[in-house]
Amino acid sequence: MEAAASSTSSRYSYEDYKETADWLLAQTEQRPKVAIICGSGLGGLADQLLDRTVVKYEEIPHFPTSTVPGHAGQLVFGTLQDRECVCMQGRFHVYEGYDVNTVTYPLRVFSLLGVETLIVTNAAGGLNDSFAVGDIMIIKDHINLPGFAGTNPLCGPNDDRFGVRFPCMSDAYDRELRALVKQVAEEQGCGDFLQEGVYCMVAGPSYETIAECKLLQTLGADAVGMSTVPEVLVARHCGLRVLGVSLITNKVVLDYDSGEKANHEEVLKTTKSRTQDLQRLVSSLVSKI
Repeated sequence: MEAAASSTSSRYSYEDYKETADWLLAQTEQRPKVAIICGSGLGGLADQLLDRTVVKYEEIPHFPTSTVPGHAGQLVFGTLQDRECVCMQGRFHVYEGYDVNTVTYPLRVFSLLGVETLIVTNAAGGLNDSFAVGDIMIIKDHINLPGFAGTNPLCGPNDDRFGVRFPCMSDAYDRELRALVKQVAEEQGCGDFLQEGVYCMVAGPSYETIAECKLLQTLGADAVGMSTVPEVLVARHCGLRVLGVSLITNKVVLDYDSGEKANHEEVLKTTKSRTQDLQRLVSSLVSKI
């Protein structure tokens, strides 16, 4: 059932999304209103769910599969704080060889499942000098660098059953949800390492050069990563409310004389140390939505 990985554009029909959604609804009695996408090393969020139904990506009609270490590759349905949710343990990336339509395939499926709110998490490199490794950044806005070059999941014929041709993105990250997560963070004593900023997406899989990092800082980016933006674009097109959260797993290298090097092992190590805090934050947030 795996969708073919391709650098060319894969077009899916409304019937494809509907077939996947109907198949999933037949696998579980859960009817989730909240979807959570777990970034690198953050799949433990799904382990908090009760009354779980776990479905491997390779079993799901039309679904792609995740190939990245730290991504389990399964959908988990269940309840979190008595709220019905679905978690993606593992997302898809353009750098895996998937086109942007395949990367965002689950979002339209979630919309057809009845999901109303998307919580998307990621591991990101810190560009802002005031950020520390282990900080949690609420995403207030994003910069879609691949989009500048025409890589946007909304390109092509528009299906009005999902959303309008030209969706507004100035309110992409829900203001009320951002305020709510700040409130929850203060209640839990996480305020000291909570930040808010602009997330910039690059295609990857190579980490950024020093010159590229300096450019991104000039553009106004506070953190950089290789995901999230395509999913947010499609979620907003479908009318979902969105909260984005980045875990700052490393500081980008800005000094040519530095011996530091960005690496995926460091990313996973940092996520492991901060996972408990992020899980409590998301869990409490879901209870208040």
